[in-house]
Formats: sequence, C-alpha cells, structure tokens
Amino acid sequence: MPPELANDVRSGGRRLSDQCRHDAASAHAARHFSFSAAEWLRLGGFYGVILLMHLLGFGLFFYYSVRFPALFGLGFAAYMFGLRHAFDADHIAAVDDTVRYLLQKGQKPLGIGFFFSFGHSTVVFILALVIAFAANTVKQGLPELQHFGGLIGASVSGLFLWLIGILNFLLLLDILKVWRLAKTGQHSHAHLDELLAKRGLLNRLFGGRLQRFIQSSWQMYPLGLLFGLGFDTASEIALLAMTAGAASGNLPVGAVLSLPILFAAGMSLMDTTDGVLMVKAYHWAFVNPLRKIFYNLTTTSLSIAVAFVIGSIELLQVFIHLLHLHSTFYNYVGNLDFGVLGYVIVGIFLLVWGVSTLFWKLNRFDEMGVRGKAEVIPR
Repeated sequence: MPPELANDVRSGGRRLSDQCRHDAASAHAARHFSFSAAEWLRLGGFYGVILLMHLLGFGLFFYYSVRFPALFGLGFAAYMFGLRHAFDADHIAAVDDTVRYLLQKGQKPLGIGFFFSFGHSTVVFILALVIAFAANTVKQGLPELQHFGGLIGASVSGLFLWLIGILNFLLLLDILKVWRLAKTGQHSHAHLDELLAKRGLLNRLFGGRLQRFIQSSWQMYPLGLLFGLGFDTASEIALLAMTAGAASGNLPVGAVLSLPILFAAGMSLMDTTDGVLMVKAYHWAFVNPLRKIFYNLTTTSLSIAVAFVIGSIELLQVFIHLLHLHSTFYNYVGNLDFGVLGYVIVGIFLLVWGVSTLFWKLNRFDEMGVRGKAEVIPR
C-alpha cells in the first residue's frame, strides 16, 4: 500500500474513533439528563408527600382563615418564609456536598433535599407544637432563644464553613495535579474513577468512616434534625414569633399548626427540587472521567470562595455582637441578609455550570481520550 494511502487510512481511523467516542459520550450524557421509570417513581413519592403537606397546610389555613381573618396574612407569610429558608447558605452547602459524595459512590441520591428538609421541618414543627400549647411562656422567652440560638448557630456554622474552605483548598491542589496529567493521557479511565471516588470533603473529614453511615438519601433526615436544632435564621425565628402571636391570640390549635406546616411545605418543595437539579447537573460532570476533573476544578474553586466568604461573615457577626462593635462597616456586616446571600450563591452556581459547559464544548474536551497507565499517580 502506498505511504500516502496508508496515512489517509490511519488518519481516517483516528477521526472515526474520536467521533465514536464523542457520540458515545453524548448518548451517555443524554441518558443522564433523563429520568428512568424507577427515578420517576421515587420522585412521584417525594413530591406526593410534599403535595399532601400543601393540601393539609393550606386546607387548615383556608378553613380557619374564614373565621379568623388575622390568620390570612400569617399563613402566606409562613409559606414564603419556608420557600426562602430553603435558599439559606447552610441548606445549599449541605445538599450540594452530600449529592457529590453519594454520586461518587455510584448512587442516584434524588431524595437528598427531601429528607434534609423533612428532618429540618420536624424540629420546627415540634417547637411550634410546644408553642401552640404554651404560648405565653414561650413568647416571653423567645427573644432570649433567638439571642443564644443565633450566636451558637453562627459560631458553629462559621467555623464549619472555614473548615470546608481549607479542606476544599487541599482538594483543589490534588485535582489540579490530576487535571494536568489527565490532559496528557497519563491516566486510565478506571483509575481516574477510583481516584475521584476517594476525593471529597466528607471523606477528608471522616477518613472514609462516613461510608458506614451515609449510604442512602434517607440518612440526610438526622442531619436535617441537627441543622434544625440551631433555629438561628431569621425565617425560623419569624415563624416561631408568628406562631407564638397566633397562639396567644386565642386561635385554635389547628389554625396555629397550619403555620409550621405551610413553612415545611414551602421549604421541602424548594430543597427537594434543589437536590434533584444538583443530581442532574453533577451527572453531566460524571459521564466522562476528564469531565469529572474539569467540573470538580470549577465547583471546588467556587466552593472555597463561598465557604470562606460566608464563614467569615458569620464569625464576624458573632464578634460584632459580643464586642458591641459599631461603625458603618460593622453595621453593614451585622445586618447582612443570609437569605439574599443564598439566592446569590445559587445564581453563581448556575452561572458556573453554564460557563463550564460552554468552555468544555468550545475546547472540544469530549474528543480527548483519557488513556495511559495508572502507575503515575501523584500522592
């Protein structure tokens, strides 16, 4: 065979091989962005429970608001507080990190947001139930509850977010090494899967022991309980204050309990949807080993920035309150709305996902094979 013809054959073979890899990756990605019958069934169960919560909450609300007009504004406010509370920074961080962790273990954790919010709602509902039967006592102690709950919650959350930032920074350094080697084809697909499965904040925090405890979405319920025990956010405190006011205003117990049910319904709707969207977004990243590294680079960098900024603000607010600091800067930081910050974080994450997808397609990384041997792994 003439040399020119042989070169054309080899070149055509390489193009065909690259196209096959690209088509296979695209088909795999399309499957990940759709739901299987089993996934639809699970989602139907989650949203079915949320629908029942809405029916119960709004049913009680409309039934009693006819006889007690004062309940009308409180009910809609409670529901809006729940919707907003799902966008608080602690919810977003907890759901996001656990979704990544379970995906790396090969699971499809569609219920992360649902069970987290359900656990969180349990604490709020129980406390509201206590308030409904002991309104005057709790109403007198509510400002003190807000004071100490806010300080403790902000301190724990701020320190935890700083720990997240430090550990994620160490993770980012490792991912950068892997990215540089993977682009030159020095890793195999199988080994990259194994390497990335060993990464992650939760594994670093617990040294792999957490695998014995977090193996399914439902185990987010106790974590949601722990988050709910702080009751330090403005949304929860406002709900408790409204519940205490409604109970002390001689409203029936059913009318009072409609408020935490509406709060839980709104929060569960947003947290569940947030978790499902994150699963699908991360599936895009987990189809291709090289894509996993690229996506982890972008999201880990963003997580570091968010953790340090939010953690610093929370700790600074604690010091401002304890030391009674006053100035234009301190007053601004002390009055920052974490609900608004939560919306900003969600917007930035969506922007990063969009930019990452565009950058990936423009550079045609899907056409790059990740081949080679596994012996050259940096430690």
